Amino acid sequence: MLWLKAFHLIFMVTWFAGLFYLPRLYVYHAMAEDTPSKERFKVMERKLFWGIMTPGGVLTLGFGSALLMAQSHWLGSGWMHFKLKLLALLVIYHIWCGKLLLDFKHDRNPHSHVWYRWFNEAPVLLLIGIVLLATLKPF
Repeated sequence: MLWLKAFHLIFMVTWFAGLFYLPRLYVYHAMAEDTPSKERFKVMERKLFWGIMTPGGVLTLGFGSALLMAQSHWLGSGWMHFKLKLLALLVIYHIWCGKLLLDFKHDRNPHSHVWYRWFNEAPVLLLIGIVLLATLKPF
């Protein structure tokens, strides 16, 4: 059980590192005006999304699911229901990041760098909620 929890946390940190950094790359990409910079950001964003974020997210969900099977009584807890709802929002955010990745790839970014600065704050709020629920188990 402790091994499952350890790997769940390791990959959660990996996933969140990407969720924090990718929108920051989008800020800089949206501000870039020269073609070499835009192309460099496309490569960095693709490698981050597919090489770090997505594997981190999949492994987080996998080890989290294994933990939940090992501790099935958590499914009856209100804190877990709320945590799973926040996790669903996090997965939606991840998918949205992937959609934005495609927009940048095809040079059709619809947002300003300021919008991406605000967009970058969402995973912080989700992380706070998820960690507090998992740690305090308030309900």
